[in-house]
Amino acid sequence: MKFDGKIVLVTGASRGIGRAVAAEFAKCNARVAVNFHSNQKAAEQTLAALPGTGHILVQADIGDPQAVQRMVQTVIEQMGGLDILVNNAGIYTDHLIDKVDYETWQQHWQQTINTNLIGVANTCYCAAQHMIKHGGGRIVNISSRGAFRGESHAPAYGASKGGLNSLSQSLAKALGSYNIFVGVVAPGWVETDMAEDYLTGPRGDAIRAESPLGRVATPEEVAYVVAFLASEGAEFATGTIIDVNGASYLRM
Repeated sequence: MKFDGKIVLVTGASRGIGRAVAAEFAKCNARVAVNFHSNQKAAEQTLAALPGTGHILVQADIGDPQAVQRMVQTVIEQMGGLDILVNNAGIYTDHLIDKVDYETWQQHWQQTINTNLIGVANTCYCAAQHMIKHGGGRIVNISSRGAFRGESHAPAYGASKGGLNSLSQSLAKALGSYNIFVGVVAPGWVETDMAEDYLTGPRGDAIRAESPLGRVATPEEVAYVVAFLASEGAEFATGTIIDVNGASYLRM
């Protein structure tokens, strides 16, 4: 997979899956815009580690519609265009329905949906306006195994990712005639900073045992599938959702 001369925006790229995605595209000769919300130090580390030249940092809170619009416009202006968008930024917070009060419940739902679903919809919209005018592009959205199996501790997260799957397939239908192709990658557990406490805690062995491979995914394994969906030759996979969960959850 080669992305010579392609311009890629990766949201939530300061660490974890986003960092690995940025590295994968840079390794394949793309120029990458590394988005971050608040962790500028980590984002700078991501940027410094990318092979090649011409990469940039771009700050934005994906939950803020105006910030999203500015981010996409900044990438287009500073880098000369936008060919590939990877929506990786997202939040996960526990909010058990039998443990939190009503106000807390509403806060978690609003924050999660604003970032994980509405924020992604806004990013897709802004990127698509440019892609429509310039002959096409690729959009890859990062969903989750939780979209299919539910998330009892974080129902807003599961719902947001289920909505993201539907959004992505709707956009694949709406944008295909413009040569814009939309795919989804749905990981299970991944070795990231966010998952470290779970993987090293009492549940760690049980989590790894969910897969017949006896482990969880690496960020690089997820990034490889993202790059595949964005690559030339994968166009007819538009609208597809690829599970990257080591057969830990197989939907029928």
